[in-house]
Amino acid sequence: MSKKEHKGTRFEHFIFGILDVPFKSLLVMALIFAALAGSILMLPTKLVLAKMLPGKSTNTFTIYVDTPKGSSIHQTKIVSECVTNIMKKEEEFVDMEVFLGQGSPLDYAGLVKGSGMKQSVEYAEIVINLSDKHGRDEKSFNMVHRLRSVILDACKPIVRGTVIKLVEMPAGPPTLASIVVEVYGKDNRKAIVLAAEVADILQKTKDLVDVDIMADERHTKYTLSLIPIKASQSGLTAKQINEILYLAFEGMGVAVKNTIELNDQVSIFVSLSEESQTIEKNTLRLLKNKLGQLSLMNQRGIMIPLTEVVEIKEELSVPMIYHKNLKTMVNVVAETDLVSQVYPLLDARETMMEQFADRYEVSKSPGISTTMFDLSLVDKKSGEKYLLKFDGEMKVTLDTFRDLGGAFIAALILIFLLLVVYYKSFALSGIVLGGSFLSIIGVIVGHWVANLVTTETFFLTATSLIGFIALMGISSRNSLLLIDFAQGLIKDKGIEKRRALAIASATRAKPIMLTAIAIILGSALLAGDPVFGGLGVALISGTFAAVIVSLLFVPILLNKTKAI
Repeated sequence: MSKKEHKGTRFEHFIFGILDVPFKSLLVMALIFAALAGSILMLPTKLVLAKMLPGKSTNTFTIYVDTPKGSSIHQTKIVSECVTNIMKKEEEFVDMEVFLGQGSPLDYAGLVKGSGMKQSVEYAEIVINLSDKHGRDEKSFNMVHRLRSVILDACKPIVRGTVIKLVEMPAGPPTLASIVVEVYGKDNRKAIVLAAEVADILQKTKDLVDVDIMADERHTKYTLSLIPIKASQSGLTAKQINEILYLAFEGMGVAVKNTIELNDQVSIFVSLSEESQTIEKNTLRLLKNKLGQLSLMNQRGIMIPLTEVVEIKEELSVPMIYHKNLKTMVNVVAETDLVSQVYPLLDARETMMEQFADRYEVSKSPGISTTMFDLSLVDKKSGEKYLLKFDGEMKVTLDTFRDLGGAFIAALILIFLLLVVYYKSFALSGIVLGGSFLSIIGVIVGHWVANLVTTETFFLTATSLIGFIALMGISSRNSLLLIDFAQGLIKDKGIEKRRALAIASATRAKPIMLTAIAIILGSALLAGDPVFGGLGVALISGTFAAVIVSLLFVPILLNKTKAI
């Protein structure tokens, strides 16, 4: 007897010993089911965290600076300079570009975050370029995590109400934010008030950052209106008055200079000094004093103060009203800080239900068009209705996991039907599917182990579920090899069922193991990828679990059925 045959015989006796003793069979089944329950419990206990896609290290990220409505370009510039001064001290910093009063050129993230629509003095975007990701130790998302608190603590207090966001390039489909709460209500002003309460809850929720309300704040503004009668009596034209106002506050082109080199004209732009343009405080008295210093000479050579021909009106701004699907809404956005968005969302949602219960009748899943997380609010006094609809990357995650779950169920049904047609037995088909499903033990445990040995959180992602679905076919193949071989031994050679199952497991162990090793070695190339790492780990650990289940658990189930 060769050494190789001796190994096969030992494994055959090992399997036969389990099948021959009912207690051992029950013990193996109990251990398998305990492993299944324990692995699934890793998800609610947060030992394994679920996320659409993990963070991806890149060579660039963007910093959004949003000062409050009514702020000047000077205030926005000061906050932006504070941010740039901090970034210049970073070792991995290469260069940057500041877009003051406008959004940066559209990138992958800015496509849905509205960068191209930013055209106002309270906006600024700073594009940061880092050294190549392959040559630095710190990943971009870790750098953003580290710098966020530094930048916010130093720069946010400069102008009260400023919002600073550190935006990374998404690894998957771009969304408005990780978590988006759409607040729907007929009265836009009341919806904004409710949105502010939602934003306050998100701000206090652990692991949520960059919270912002995408709505215009009402601020005091001043309208300068020409008094036609006084202007006519003073001998001044509207053009003269407009030009001096532009010159006083913004500057204007007054002439052009011809250039020989470019064969073009260069505009000569005249403006007052920064001190002359700036008003210390946003008050009506200071504005009148500013205008009182400006005078125009009429055709008779008389200097006319600007305040004589211009009327100043103080009024509140009219905020922009946003709509979606023909309904008034206000967006509240938040990002997650190196964690899955599902868990902080659940915490924030529970807090919302508790705080709003005093004034509103709160109900879950209020309609067909809403998701499982959405909340319906009805004011107890006025009866007004509001809807808190959750969107963003969180919804993409739920939709993806739902679709992949549907694909998984469809795969199970198709495999089951094919097996029923082939074996003409529901029992055998159920055993094959049950053994295939148990590969999920390896998928989840593999992610837990990967999380222990990696510096960053290793999430159970959408690609992980794709790997699990792919494992269904691999696991089913292992079980089919055992069933066909055992049936042949029983029918052709008349071997007793338990002995036939033991021989089948021992004989087919080698091809099953060789197939598993090939899958594991091929998948190892994917394990280190930031996006497809979940697919690689799922295939590696799931294949390992599928081998154990096929060689130990499936023979026990086959031994207990009369279909073979």
